Amino acid sequence: MSIHVAKDGCRIHYEAEGSGPPVMLMPGLGGDGRFWNGVVALLTDRYRVITLDHRGAGRSDRPEGEYRISVISEDIVGILDQEKIERAHLVGHSTGGAIVQSLALDAPDRSLSCTISGSWARPDARMRMLFGVRSSLLREGMVAEYQTLTHVLGYTPEWIAAHGESLEAAVASAAERLTPLPVMEARIRMLLDFDRFAELGKIKVPVLVIAAEDDLMIPMQHSVEIAEAIEGARLVRVQGGHFYPATKPDIFARLLDEFLKR
Repeated sequence: MSIHVAKDGCRIHYEAEGSGPPVMLMPGLGGDGRFWNGVVALLTDRYRVITLDHRGAGRSDRPEGEYRISVISEDIVGILDQEKIERAHLVGHSTGGAIVQSLALDAPDRSLSCTISGSWARPDARMRMLFGVRSSLLREGMVAEYQTLTHVLGYTPEWIAAHGESLEAAVASAAERLTPLPVMEARIRMLLDFDRFAELGKIKVPVLVIAAEDDLMIPMQHSVEIAEAIEGARLVRVQGGHFYPATKPDIFARLLDEFLKR
């Protein structure tokens, strides 16, 4: 375990394992780097893999106030500097994919490649409606309902049927993981404020876009839009719901490894 202290004093938890070309894995809205555990285990024999907990989530500090994708991007640049890594393969899922876009545009000299998974470049009306409802649940203190909705939108029916006990445990522990609720609400607002679509054509490093055709959280059309806006980007379609990197880490790790080897 390592700690990076950001410019504002926020302590960012991260872990670095393995050896080889550096790969930075960025999680989604949950913000906990352990989301990637299954993928990490399949990569560390040939890559230097770094995972982090976003500010406001996981084991990192959770300061109240405004949250922005660009600030989390600055945290990641700080981690790369601390690890003495000039450039890395940037990999992000969902919110992490937005962070990858931000890094590729604002710190283009720090990326070897970009993998954008299950993400978006600009929110549409459906996304604003859905995440507005999620934010409202938190505002009303309906943490169990928020977590249950996350499961319904994030996992396939088959996964839910087979993992009822672990999902119930996640609902029971949701209050602890999401506290303080105003911070989680601020993190949701930062998603709806993110819009870099018009700039995507400036990204010049190799780009892999991965999306699940059965993703109910962030529908596939968002990924199609990203891939079409970036010259030379490759789009790969998979199955497995929004959380497929966690539920099918072997597929994600294989796709990433094939891309990086090119």
